[in-house]
Amino acid sequence: MKSLLLQGALQYYWRDLKPFNHFDFLAPFYDRLMKLDTPTSFIARLELPISGVLLDAGGGTGGKSFPLLKLVSGIVVADSSIGMLTEAGKKPGLKTVCSETERLPFAPGSFDRIIMVDALHHVSDYRMTAKELWRVLKSGGCIVIEEPDIRTFPVKIIAAVEKLALMRSNFKSPQNIADAFDDPEASVKIEVESSTAWIVISKRSS
Repeated sequence: MKSLLLQGALQYYWRDLKPFNHFDFLAPFYDRLMKLDTPTSFIARLELPISGVLLDAGGGTGGKSFPLLKLVSGIVVADSSIGMLTEAGKKPGLKTVCSETERLPFAPGSFDRIIMVDALHHVSDYRMTAKELWRVLKSGGCIVIEEPDIRTFPVKIIAAVEKLALMRSNFKSPQNIADAFDDPEASVKIEVESSTAWIVISKRSS
């Protein structure tokens, strides 16, 4: 009887206990830890400047996309962390949307360019995220995904630390990510430098 009562109490406790949100906690300090410099690697890979709108998927505080603001017509930061979006909203010119990347609230072909920086390993379903990014990309547009290369030793250490911190990270190899964009209209290439991989996906003009 006591064990049943204990089991019921534990189920009630875990049902109502909200999981700790690492990103909401880190949001006020995040930009101080990260450099807000001009990401030249993205400018080249995205072929900027353009007259079009850029989506920063899983963009957090918008720190990576904000330096690109003068090179595009507009930037939308989509993230599931309210804390991160609050910080992004303090940057003039950035529009924010609270959303999981697996279910983006945008019409097909809404964006000319999409970036996803150091965020894909945090999503619940990377294949669904890939499908959504592809869906909201305009014909003739491109996606650039930057991810730590899990094949390298330093990133394996990072993955282990994030697992211990209960961040529910799930790192995928660059080839796994590239394979998620299997549409016949997709042109995909992988670029690797040190422990960082860039997966560049272009959508052929119809």
